[in-house]
Amino acid sequence: MAEPLLAHFYDAATSTFTHVVGCPLTGRAAVIDPVLDFDPRSACTSGESAERVLAFLADERLTLEWVLETHVHADHLSAAEYLRSRRGGRIAIGAEVRAVQRVFVDLFGLRGRVAADGSQFDRLWRDGERFALGSLDVRVLATPGHTCDSVTYLIGRHAFVGDTIFRASYGTARCDFPGGDADALYGSISRLYALPADTVLHFCHDYPPVGHEPVESQTVAEERARNVHVTAATSREQFTTLRRSRAAALPVPALLIPAVQVNLAAGRLPVPDSDGRSYLRMPLNSLRAGS
Repeated sequence: MAEPLLAHFYDAATSTFTHVVGCPLTGRAAVIDPVLDFDPRSACTSGESAERVLAFLADERLTLEWVLETHVHADHLSAAEYLRSRRGGRIAIGAEVRAVQRVFVDLFGLRGRVAADGSQFDRLWRDGERFALGSLDVRVLATPGHTCDSVTYLIGRHAFVGDTIFRASYGTARCDFPGGDADALYGSISRLYALPADTVLHFCHDYPPVGHEPVESQTVAEERARNVHVTAATSREQFTTLRRSRAAALPVPALLIPAVQVNLAAGRLPVPDSDGRSYLRMPLNSLRAGS
């Protein structure tokens, strides 16, 4: 298999990486975890981040075939629909998105407004499924724990891991969202650690110290040896105890309320009311730090 064409775009406002993977032989491309800009003060969206991705696709003469989500994000709004509406392609996510939808449709009072059957997405991936991106072979690995719908996209020696794991000095994802589970996360990280040592793990997020550049990826070997939450020598009990103890101190993500409502629907904004405006719903006294 040919080495894929790769590009990575970092959104500093949400500390998010968007990845572009292209087939050098056919020009077919996928965008993984795109960001729709959102100003929480004005509740206005914009496509500035997505337009950078679109410009790259145009410059490289790439055809957008897939917009791939690693999970329903709680820290940024997805630009999946923004990209699809401008360049075509299909939107896909893990099959367990339906379980996530059921929880949050109830939490946000969206029953009857948002379907909880995954129908907003063109494809729902199951563990072990494979698909072609031009001449590239893509394998889907279920990697639950952060959320129950989390998946990793494995393309040759490149693995796009979503929020499952971060750079070694930062650790691993939180597991305190509905459907999150520290034990499941340990199993998912163990699955990643079983990949060849030179496999490159591409992150969805990095939170660099002031004055440092964000770290987009590290190898399996680096993570096995140095991850501050789980190395190859860390036991399941040690990890789950650590991860659960940290949950109580974690704040609710700043953009969870708008992000989840949009991302449940594959990046589509809520259906406008009779006045032509789209509205988000805010459940009072229902979310708390460490919940």
